[in-house]
Amino acid sequence: MLLFGHRFIKSESFYHISDIDAIMKTPSNSIVYLEFSEKNLDIIKHLNENSVGFALSVSSLTELIYASALNATYVVVTQDIASSAQKIAESYLFDAKVLVSIEDEESITEMAKLNIDGVIFSNAIIKINS
Repeated sequence: MLLFGHRFIKSESFYHISDIDAIMKTPSNSIVYLEFSEKNLDIIKHLNENSVGFALSVSSLTELIYASALNATYVVVTQDIASSAQKIAESYLFDAKVLVSIEDEESITEMAKLNIDGVIFSNAIIKINS
């Protein structure tokens, strides 16, 4: 299981951006984080064209499927759709890893029982302003 932002485990940070210009303020080889939205499709296209790994936060199973088709490295989901998201990712052999956004360590065990690829705490996401 992947753990991002856990206090015991050293992990990569994700850099939350809101526009293409903000990418320049992220460290090289970093993971860019953004919410799935039609208004972000230009950013996603730019990330793909420049081979930049990125995580997409989604709020539905339909958006999960879009995220995979858009070549996201990670797809961040809420706990309420985690189990279904992981099953879909496994059934369709997604390259993207499913991460569940969690706030407490007790949720790690719950997500492990659901065979979720990984979890991410909010402190693993660094907001970048352009």
